[in-house]
Order: sequence, then C-alpha cells, then structure tokens
Amino acid sequence: MRSLRQFAAAIAPLPMLAACVSAGSPPPIIQDRPAPRSAPPQATPVPPSIPAPVHSSGFVAPQIMRAPGLENVIGAAATQLQRRFGTPALDVQEGDARKLQFTGEPCVLDIFLYPLRPGAEPVATHVEARRASDGRDVDRAACVRALGGP
Repeated sequence: MRSLRQFAAAIAPLPMLAACVSAGSPPPIIQDRPAPRSAPPQATPVPPSIPAPVHSSGFVAPQIMRAPGLENVIGAAATQLQRRFGTPALDVQEGDARKLQFTGEPCVLDIFLYPLRPGAEPVATHVEARRASDGRDVDRAACVRALGGP
C-alpha cells in the first residue's frame, strides 16, 4: 500500500509538467551532414541593472531596471503610479511583491513592485510593455509616454 502511495505521489505532478511542453513544436531533425553556415544571431541588449544585495536575514533585494525614459516609473510606489496612469486593469499581490497592469489602445504596461529592504513598501523595480493588439514587445519608455504622459 505504501509503494502505491509513493507511486501516486511521484506521478501526480506529471500533468502539470506536460502542460509546460509545447505541442506545436516539431521534433528536431537530425542530419548526417552539417547544416549550412549562417550568420550568428544578433544579441539583444539587456538594460543594466543593480546587483541584488543579500540582507543578513536572507532577504534578497530585487534588481532594479535602469533604462532611459523609465526614470519617473522605477522607484515609484503604487499610489504614485496610480496617480500617473489611473486605476490599474490588474493588481496582483503575491507575498511582498506586487504587479500593476495598465492598459490602453497602444500598449499594455506591466509594472513589478518589490520592497528594497525587509518590511519596506514595494516600489517599481521592473517594467514590461507589449502591444495591446498582438502581445508583441514594444519600447517600454514609449508605452509609458503613451499611457501616462512624459
């Protein structure tokens, strides 16, 4: 009976793992000869960030995004962001972290807020932006300007 419970516990997460696998991707093709050479993929620049210091309590401070045009968003608290962008379409809190989503015709702006030290009020540390029509990434600063002015 015990081994049956162990077996059931071992296979219980399989449906969740299967959901992570894309059914639309074909299996890789294995060839006997080398593939033709092509130009190497271009690297996408990543905005610099501040390293995450570790507090003596084990708290890890979040990395803070630094990018032109986000100076008035990064570091802002939720109340400041709501004054600027209005009522969020989505407000999700998980532990001490928070995500505010602001939407408009040109774009969807996700702002992630984390406390910078234990017990502190969460502030914006990261921003993502995408087109409202098809979800493709757009310039974060342009989306900030489109939804909330300069």
